[in-house]
Amino acid sequence: MNIRTCVTSWGKQSVNFGFKSQFEDNNARVEAALHIIDTYAVVRQKSKSDDTPFRGITLLSSREIDAMRPACRLSSELLDFLTPMVVPGVSTLELNDAAEEWTQAHGATSAPLGYPGAQGAEDFPMSICTSINEVVCHGIPNKKDVLEDGDIINIDVTPLLNGYHGDSSRTFMVGEVSPKARKLVEVTKKALWKGIEAVEVGGRIGDIGAAIQAYAESEGFSVVRDFVGHGVHRTFHAEPQIPHYGVKGKGKKIRPGMVFTIEPMLNEGTHEVDLLDDKWTAVTQDGKLSAQFEHTLAVTKSGVEVLTYLPVAVAV
Repeated sequence: MNIRTCVTSWGKQSVNFGFKSQFEDNNARVEAALHIIDTYAVVRQKSKSDDTPFRGITLLSSREIDAMRPACRLSSELLDFLTPMVVPGVSTLELNDAAEEWTQAHGATSAPLGYPGAQGAEDFPMSICTSINEVVCHGIPNKKDVLEDGDIINIDVTPLLNGYHGDSSRTFMVGEVSPKARKLVEVTKKALWKGIEAVEVGGRIGDIGAAIQAYAESEGFSVVRDFVGHGVHRTFHAEPQIPHYGVKGKGKKIRPGMVFTIEPMLNEGTHEVDLLDDKWTAVTQDGKLSAQFEHTLAVTKSGVEVLTYLPVAVAV
């Protein structure tokens, strides 16, 4: 089943996270797909992390942004901790269990664990997302998925600490990867920073996606449309939605106090994705590779701060 025709994406039950739903675009085909998506009722559920739906954008004070810093730092440190474990022979369940133990030891909880499913999907059963090769996002860790030489894997973590979420992800290369896999990972990482560099007070949300799309397509890769970045603070998935493609000068105005993720997913082939029967795991429609990187950033009067970026972090 194509993901556009079912409301089962991560966070769809709150603010349509994971789907393009409010972004302005002059592409008639995209708008037609948008119309189909928006005919579905939003399932509104509340998770253990107070993930209630937002009708508007919450602007955080400097004090609230400061309160987010420990959770955001923890997400980067958690990915650093997992880095040496990303080797051939390790299962994604082992990565998950190590992440959960580390998170608890640092006084936090794993926001993905128990996150409400929608349209018949079970609540998310694990603490992190592990997406290997053709898996675009929201892969569920399990003992059967064992890393092999040449794989690429995205690990997405969101520790919840003192009521705030720190959301970040990286794609890792396992052993010796193919030139095409290496290029995809490197371009995706750079595309994230292209998007971050496009953020400025008074600019538009569309500036972010336009920068990412232009760079990604110039390198021969496609940008996934079905999943977007999102506001994040006390709520895991909130407004504004941040598409990773679009038109410069379009979308909502960027204002101080906004805190959101940018998390582009780039595919080796088509941007189209399908959803597996677990109603969480999204895969490339053509079975080709996909990569993703993610940071959480805060917009302030003086500029932009990437809250999940630490200078000492590995492979940011």
